[in-house]
Amino acid sequence: MNIIRLEEVGSTNNYLRSYKPAAGEKITVVTADNQTAGRGQGTNKWESERGKNLTFSILIHPVMVPLQSQFLLSMMGGIALKMALTKYTDGITLKWPNDVYWNDRKLSGTLIETTISCGHITNCIFGVGLNVNQQTFTSDAPNPVSLTQILGHDVDREELLQEIVKAFKYSYSLIENGDYTDVAALYHDTLYRKHGFHTYHDKDGEFEAAIVEVEDNGHLILRDHEGAIREYAFKEVEFII
Repeated sequence: MNIIRLEEVGSTNNYLRSYKPAAGEKITVVTADNQTAGRGQGTNKWESERGKNLTFSILIHPVMVPLQSQFLLSMMGGIALKMALTKYTDGITLKWPNDVYWNDRKLSGTLIETTISCGHITNCIFGVGLNVNQQTFTSDAPNPVSLTQILGHDVDREELLQEIVKAFKYSYSLIENGDYTDVAALYHDTLYRKHGFHTYHDKDGEFEAAIVEVEDNGHLILRDHEGAIREYAFKEVEFII
């Protein structure tokens, strides 16, 4: 495990994309007080006040994971964040595919980038933005929340990072040991809206459905009131909150 601390960087994901790990270095973490080009999913930017939050990326080399099951890596990363954050507050869930929610508000987002060579996943980078001590959000993100807003006091960011790294090492050990069923079970156990019917929106409009499961390929399986099964890839369905 190697942890690299930077005051400022364009993007911690970009930093690790060109990083050359030392021999035997299985996990690399790079964290920055400020990212000038931090990204969310797609073209979204991640809002983070300098020195207030955690913006970091983790690099692993999960060559043991079959390509068709690579969403297990997303599950694993989400599990680690949930484990660490639950030590600070209740109400933490994972909103498909990998946002961390506190009740109905977004606490953290993860951008995952994989490198594939010769049919194997050679590198996987988890880029995490976690709202820690920021009090005010000015972007058009609809429902952000920070730990300090939840708890009423600031949180030691280094202590929190260490908790996340410890949890990540544990969840990655499940992947390394081939305990894929355990990873999937832990992920499903902490899903946002895992019980009951809720409102969603797809290309045909709004509807109510209940979550059945998330498949290893990352597809979300819903069941509507008529009992029909609906399957969605990322970005094909929206949660109405």
